[in-house]
Amino acid sequence: MSTLRVTAERLTILDHPNADALELAQVGLYRAVVAKGAYRTGEFAVYIPEQAVLPEPLITELGLTGRLAGAAANRVKAVRLRGELSQGIVCRPGVLSGVDLERAAADDEDFAERLGIVKWVPPVPISMSGDVEAAPDLLPWIDIENLKRYPDIFAAGDPVTVTEKLHGTACCLTYYAGSGTVHVTSKGLGGQRLALKEAPGNLYWRAVRGHGLPEIAAVLAGKLGADRIGIYGEVYGSGVQDLAYGVDAGRELPGFAAFDVCADLGGRLRWLDPAGLPVGELPLVPRLFEGPFDLDTVLELAKGRETVTGRGEHIREGVVVRTAADAYSPVLGGRAIAKVVSDAYLTRRGGTEYE
Repeated sequence: MSTLRVTAERLTILDHPNADALELAQVGLYRAVVAKGAYRTGEFAVYIPEQAVLPEPLITELGLTGRLAGAAANRVKAVRLRGELSQGIVCRPGVLSGVDLERAAADDEDFAERLGIVKWVPPVPISMSGDVEAAPDLLPWIDIENLKRYPDIFAAGDPVTVTEKLHGTACCLTYYAGSGTVHVTSKGLGGQRLALKEAPGNLYWRAVRGHGLPEIAAVLAGKLGADRIGIYGEVYGSGVQDLAYGVDAGRELPGFAAFDVCADLGGRLRWLDPAGLPVGELPLVPRLFEGPFDLDTVLELAKGRETVTGRGEHIREGVVVRTAADAYSPVLGGRAIAKVVSDAYLTRRGGTEYE
């Protein structure tokens, strides 16, 4: 899941093909449905992204009472309005009436705290929770931002790999070569430097032990001369999320697919493509494309059916794009890696979003 930032953005206004009273305000590659005439191309407004939870006064001011997602009708979610996908909210809140939004955009100012907006944190099922312990030396989690929000991460022709994004729950393992010990955590707990204590019924530990991840990490540490190895992947199956990929995680071994590996080489962290590592037992996310970056190709790959089962049992969540050499992105101030989530996934009914 990406970070939550509420920023001022320059708008491009497009016609809504199915509604005379509506238009589309484009931010990056996102489009939000707005009232016709409310904004003009080149103007600046505040963009509130998906997964934002709004305070009641702001909801009332924007005329969105009863129209947002969640039990409290306060969460921003992608919706279709007159046939067009609307992602996020474009607005000019009254509390910011004296703010120079063009300057705020140039300064990359974040208005989330000022507007009382927080990121939605999904509830955690019992099978994904458990007793925790402090783990200050966990290898870090890297949030993957959406390519639609930051379309300039990659230049045309950059060598990239595109892998399928699976709808599971993120599992993070840190192996310590010196002691041979292992910490296992979720994305949310890992950000707090907390690890889950091993328990037979815990989903993450079942996947880690069942797929032999500690042994794989030990082999990698030895071959790379690493002090620590981090394996990052998705645990999936029925009972985990609404897309199960043909696995019954309650009755059998949960599915696991690695999408990232980190190696601590004498204090220097190196992010590695799991597909190029000298171990053959590590289950991997499906690889969909390898070659020069082309935006249209990536957006098209985000659509369609999943490839994990080989039978296309349900929709594809999306894709993850990374540079072949794991290059630095000045746009992100970090790794050149991004995701694209499919429209069908965003607008499906009855979906779950546990971390």
